[in-house]
Amino acid sequence: MTNAPAKESKDKTEAAFYAYVNNVSGLEDENRALKEHNETLERELEKYRRAPLIVCEVRDIVEHQALIRLPNGNEFLVEVSTDCEPLAPGDGIVAEQKNLTVIRKIMTNKKFDVERFVVIDKPTVPWAAIGGLHEQERDIKEVIELPLKKPQLFKEVGIQPPKGILLHGPPGTGKTLLAKAVAASTNSTFIEVVGSELVQKFIGEGAKLVKEIFQLAREKAPSIVFIDEIDAIAATRVDVGTSGEREVQRTFMQLLAEIDGFEPLGNVKIIGCTNRKDILDPAIVRPGRLDRLIFVPLPDEEGRHEILRIHTKDMKLERKLDLDALTTQTEGFSGAELKAICTEAGYCAIRSDRTKVTMDDFIDAVQKVGEEVALGNKDYLKMFG
Repeated sequence: MTNAPAKESKDKTEAAFYAYVNNVSGLEDENRALKEHNETLERELEKYRRAPLIVCEVRDIVEHQALIRLPNGNEFLVEVSTDCEPLAPGDGIVAEQKNLTVIRKIMTNKKFDVERFVVIDKPTVPWAAIGGLHEQERDIKEVIELPLKKPQLFKEVGIQPPKGILLHGPPGTGKTLLAKAVAASTNSTFIEVVGSELVQKFIGEGAKLVKEIFQLAREKAPSIVFIDEIDAIAATRVDVGTSGEREVQRTFMQLLAEIDGFEPLGNVKIIGCTNRKDILDPAIVRPGRLDRLIFVPLPDEEGRHEILRIHTKDMKLERKLDLDALTTQTEGFSGAELKAICTEAGYCAIRSDRTKVTMDDFIDAVQKVGEEVALGNKDYLKMFG
């Protein structure tokens, strides 16, 4: 009986000991976690205290120093950290802000800011998708396609092909389509920019944008730079104007400089496009620049017939379409308006809960689109004679 209390006391002592050990172990784990958390916070705090590094570009290596260019365009000859790996011109680096010492090399993404302003594409428009423009198609093939596909031919003959062309004419006649078709036939990168996008807010930004567009074109050559509504920056210059007009002229002069700077047989071509050739500055269309002027008119009767055939070939028709009658009724229509007629005829069928398009649908479409065409042509003739 005397052993029972002693055993009970021993059990309590062991239980208390194990509880103490577990408690100490738990406190040690908690203390370890708190230390790790504290170290993490100290590292984060150190990040906030540390001065930021500046991203630069190596221009050249001079003995043990590096010539770097800052984002603002300034260049400095600076020291290179001993821990930095070997550098070469064009490398991206980070430098300490105070004395610009090169810390290390970084991988930079060679993405042009200009890509925010342009459309870069590989068009798939075939020549067969263009109707009624055989003469213009021949001219653009001679000036753009042939030099890109057979540059050696021009060297053998001893002549220099034009650097670019100007497509001009009424709206909707297929100027952009021609440019995309020649880009597709030459497997060229198609860089499309609207002239008004080149007009920037601050002094020098428009000229810089033009320079980067042509730099991008060289990077992605063979390429075609298509400047739509080129009259926005290439209108006739005036002696007196606002600061905004003077900035447009700076941008225009940079465009002229970039065109003049191309190699004669380079694989970058320029296609300008405008509805207002009458207001263009003579400097842009002089020989050596956009010296081949290609007029893209409204389609004639044969052209309208061909365009209607192209746009209706995939449509589900109730019976064979009388294209001759439609061609006669659509005199004065542009290619874009003929396409709009086909689209509107399809909508007429959809409104009537049909999947096949009838001749009556096309007649209604001609009447609806024709009212808009008559008004548009009246305004166009008033503006351009």
